Amino acid sequence: MSLKNKRFEVMKFLEKDVDALMEKYLIPIDSIWQPTDFLPDSEATTASFFEEVTEIRELAKELPYDFWVVLVGDMITEEALPTYESWLMDVEGVDQVHGQNGWSKWVRQWTAEENRHGDVLNKYLYLSGRVNMKEIEITTQHLIADGFDIGTDRDPYKNFVYTSFQELATYVSHNRVAKIAKDVGNKRLSKMCKIIAGDEMRHHHAYSEFVERIFQVDPSQMMMAFHYMMKQKITMPAHFLRETGNQIGTAFEEFSNTAQRIGVYTSTDYVDILQKLITRWEIDKITGLNDEAEKARDYLMKLPARMYRLSERMKIPENSFQFKWVEPAIK
Repeated sequence: MSLKNKRFEVMKFLEKDVDALMEKYLIPIDSIWQPTDFLPDSEATTASFFEEVTEIRELAKELPYDFWVVLVGDMITEEALPTYESWLMDVEGVDQVHGQNGWSKWVRQWTAEENRHGDVLNKYLYLSGRVNMKEIEITTQHLIADGFDIGTDRDPYKNFVYTSFQELATYVSHNRVAKIAKDVGNKRLSKMCKIIAGDEMRHHHAYSEFVERIFQVDPSQMMMAFHYMMKQKITMPAHFLRETGNQIGTAFEEFSNTAQRIGVYTSTDYVDILQKLITRWEIDKITGLNDEAEKARDYLMKLPARMYRLSERMKIPENSFQFKWVEPAIK
């Protein structure tokens, strides 16, 4: 049996449990939070509404330039959701054509939960008065139009490694942003980012369980997929980020530098996440591996120590890059 056919058979085998996994990791639509829970009530009296907006704008002045760059980048990443859904819908074993199978139901419901994140952050940024929304909208449209290539092809094993990693990375980022906002007394923004982080952690646990289940039935090929993704390195979903008039990807490095400079998401966090996945999936205890997978396991077990040494030598520019998204000074 070819690797492609084997993966398809494993996905079909695991599909019987998808409904139970959705019940475990996703929240019913009528119960989950919505963006309006964290935004000024537009149906309130005019005076009350503008009072809340004024408070948002005043508290926004307490947060530094680099913070706004990171918040904008996080929001744009969340707003590029159509790209992620279309990618996952094309993964081997996800069938949206013939009766919408369990995996396509998962992708749709996961997408529906994720959609709220960009929505609430977009509205908050619009009200804050600290950003250039037209430039942000242009960047968002570019990111969706440019698409992305995360190096997983249609392979479900590689895609689930990617989503397990990426959901935990977004948890770290939103959680750190929440802490910075809280430290300056911005309770609304802090709660908003904290609850987004909570969603990301739930989703991380879901995708991590998908991987655990695959390790139980196809350990060698799951190990090889994990090895492949970590050897090529996890590509961030916003790696094609660009601003008006610039080439694909030209804004991502500076956005990444900004996130590292204020400690929202660093190279050390990347290695920490790798180590957490190795520990969670008990890579050292997996049995039934073939020789190639045993070598892949050895590589993975040694990788965090090697990457920690590299991360310690990384130098981040001290000066902020001037993005078109954020005004250089408060007006």
